[in-house]
Amino acid sequence: MKKKILARWQLYLLLLLPLLYIIIFAYIPMGGLVIAFKQYDFRKGILNSPWVGLKHFKDFFKSYKFVIVLKNTLTLSLYSLAISFPLPILFALLLNSMRNQKYAKVIQTVTYIPHFFSTVIMVGLLTQILSNRTGIYGTLYTMLTGQNGPNILASGPAFKHIYVWSGVWQNMGYSAIIYIAALSGVDTSLHEAAEIDGASRLQRMWYIDLPTILPTATIMLILAVGRLMNVGYEKVLLMQNDLNLNYSEIISTYVYKVGLASGITNFSLSAAISMFNSVINFILLLSVNKITKKLSGSGIF
Repeated sequence: MKKKILARWQLYLLLLLPLLYIIIFAYIPMGGLVIAFKQYDFRKGILNSPWVGLKHFKDFFKSYKFVIVLKNTLTLSLYSLAISFPLPILFALLLNSMRNQKYAKVIQTVTYIPHFFSTVIMVGLLTQILSNRTGIYGTLYTMLTGQNGPNILASGPAFKHIYVWSGVWQNMGYSAIIYIAALSGVDTSLHEAAEIDGASRLQRMWYIDLPTILPTATIMLILAVGRLMNVGYEKVLLMQNDLNLNYSEIISTYVYKVGLASGITNFSLSAAISMFNSVINFILLLSVNKITKKLSGSGIF
């Protein structure tokens, strides 16, 4: 092993920086999870704060907010997974089957540009488009009906649809890149042979292209399920208001408000909620990986 490392020391040197980053910012902070089992006092520090066991977990489970934030988190996560996971695969298959590849590259470029918009810019665009007074939606509604349109951004039931479909618009093109890269490795002789045998474009897509990207899709599904409970709080927090709060409050935003934004900060409770969230993600990751390995023979580990 020492000889192999010395022979490729440049690669290991490049690996050292991301490894240090993960150790410093991912593994070392795990020691702070101990405050989930303590009544953390800033003056006493983590080590000297008194132990309270599972008190904060029990408080969270008994809280009326528990059902609300868990329901909203699962609703957004499952809805987003059901829409955002298959659409990039379908988009990549359609792009790959286009005869005019120059036009396909233009479409691909245009669709992955929104991924590089920041979350603040994305929410600002949504506000400009969907505002019932000054936005495009409000202007068209007033022009056609002569009245102010309903306030969609303040509608609780509409929140999940705006969140998910704006995410599809922002990330579908970028998410499809990995599938397009996998499709580029398909042997063209397979398509030529299938075409000679009379296979249609749809049949070639189903029997040649789709099986090619299936292992990649399996890995991406496992990773997506492993992040199921980690709905990005930045976008949700920026889209929240007093009228849609019961539909938009999720675990990550609740942790932020309990730990930092509330008048009386409770670091221990926020750590307990965050730890609960991570444990659920870990269990889901292991479960889905085991299921996919049995069904398809491929998995992360």
